[in-house]
Amino acid sequence: MAKELAFVLINPYTVSKSRTGGVIARYISRTGLDLVAARMFTPHAKLANAYAEQIRNDPEVDPVIRPLLADYVAREYGPDPATGCGRRVMMLLFEGENAIQLVKDVTGPIRPTNSGETVRDTYGDHILDVSGAVHYLEPAVFIGPSLHAAGETLKLWAKYSVECGGLVDTAGDVAQGSSSEEALVILKPDNFRFASARPGLIIDIFSRSGLRIVGAKIHRMTVAEAEEFYGPVRDVLREKLKGKVAERAAKAVSAELGMEIPEAVKGQMGEIIGPMYGDNQFYQIVQFMTGRWGEGLVEEEKAKPGTLRCLLLVYAGPNAIARIRSILGPTDPSKALPGSVRREFGQDIMVNAAHASDSVENARREMRITKVGDETIRSWVEAYYP
Repeated sequence: MAKELAFVLINPYTVSKSRTGGVIARYISRTGLDLVAARMFTPHAKLANAYAEQIRNDPEVDPVIRPLLADYVAREYGPDPATGCGRRVMMLLFEGENAIQLVKDVTGPIRPTNSGETVRDTYGDHILDVSGAVHYLEPAVFIGPSLHAAGETLKLWAKYSVECGGLVDTAGDVAQGSSSEEALVILKPDNFRFASARPGLIIDIFSRSGLRIVGAKIHRMTVAEAEEFYGPVRDVLREKLKGKVAERAAKAVSAELGMEIPEAVKGQMGEIIGPMYGDNQFYQIVQFMTGRWGEGLVEEEKAKPGTLRCLLLVYAGPNAIARIRSILGPTDPSKALPGSVRREFGQDIMVNAAHASDSVENARREMRITKVGDETIRSWVEAYYP
């Protein structure tokens, strides 16, 4: 069976209620599909109305529900008429065999069964009044229920992906002002070794920060990016590990030759071998993030996308850096508090689930390196729906 590309649009209400993590967890763990792209949007009126018209004219949608869904999109996806500010929508792209049907099954019907089995059972509402008419409708997400519908919708959103997508930090529900900060979070490759709820559950933990997600991108870090990103760590490792290396090297030589190593010689061993060991540890980090051993590669090879995926997220709001890092926990998961991301999902100092910026300046540097706002939707859409 050939692979397909399916999409999920997480509605503004679902995003604003910080239900994003739970939704993502459901789709990854229950479909087994690969999450290959993610992007934040603030649709303008033109995109919202065009998408509403697509739904209104789609013969595959229940004719009773069709106008309600179209009206919902026209009303809820475009800018708030009272303020003119945009609303946040998250688009997810999933790739795999039978992707359209798998996403449809996990999403569930517009009229939830309240069994909790589907995304709309848990996060959607379809409330009738005493006459049986729809009193309140919240679909939670929108999908393409067929190959044709998915293609038409994706081509529309890809058309406006640059114009309406990227870092959406001016959206109406995002705090503004001098106290507002942006923090980069990276859900590391260990969360994507196999299809699981882990990425969504981690996002769910971060949601207690009260911050807003304003950027999202699936990224395959290059060796060049990893070298620049973790460059400050390299110098620390080269210096910090001298003493440790000196002790271990002296013990090894002493055991092998049956002689004591003078302190002066031990120090020399640390000065010579310590930086080498630091570089080795540095390139283990690079390999963990990219899937490639970077030492000795030519620049052309270093510039190629890595073999491993991570999810970049940008959180915005007052004191974002400190709030995110307090929920993340210290580098060593064994020292993290219960309920923190690294205590719940970390394994050791390197395989510790997530990274978060430690200052406003580093957040800007890291976002520049990873190009978190870059458009990644179009290439996927063009590959599947030319």
